[in-house]
Amino acid sequence: MITPKVLAFSGSTRDGSINQRLVTIAAKYAEQAGAEVTVANLAEFPMPLYCPDWEATNGMPDEVIAFKELMKSHNGFLLASPEYNGSLTGILKNTIDWMSRPYNDDPRMACFDGKIAGIMAASPGGLGGLRGLHHLRVILASIGTLVLPNQVAVGNAGTNLVDEESVKDEGLNNAVQSQAKEIVRVINALH
Repeated sequence: MITPKVLAFSGSTRDGSINQRLVTIAAKYAEQAGAEVTVANLAEFPMPLYCPDWEATNGMPDEVIAFKELMKSHNGFLLASPEYNGSLTGILKNTIDWMSRPYNDDPRMACFDGKIAGIMAASPGGLGGLRGLHHLRVILASIGTLVLPNQVAVGNAGTNLVDEESVKDEGLNNAVQSQAKEIVRVINALH
């Protein structure tokens, strides 16, 4: 059995992001379940808006290459996505678009093909970003990623996500912990 390698990141670059907080909590639980976890912040990998003309003229940015290498070196992802207007963030979609590009000898979907993803969201509202997770699930599944059937939506984030230790609502915290354990279990089962 391998030690599962999980990359945890959110679709937010905002300072103090509640979704980055949520994915950091999930990462802690994945480590407790036996995974080697890397927590990344997309703010450290600024990427231009994807455009084929821009890529043809300028090549692939160093930040894109660095994040591609990070994604490829992990078996799966814990991903927290803010909900913007009922969908995922432009930053997250842009990252997925760049990550889907071929580079050197890697095929187009090298970052996604055969990977496992656990998805979650947090929001100040009561639904917890739930509506955007449907779009994220469809995108990831269409590019070769096995998305775990359960997802977590943490509502009332101002009350529930006050630190990076746990979700204050016990039921929601248990759901985050279960999601983290499940990604480790599935990676172990498939590798």
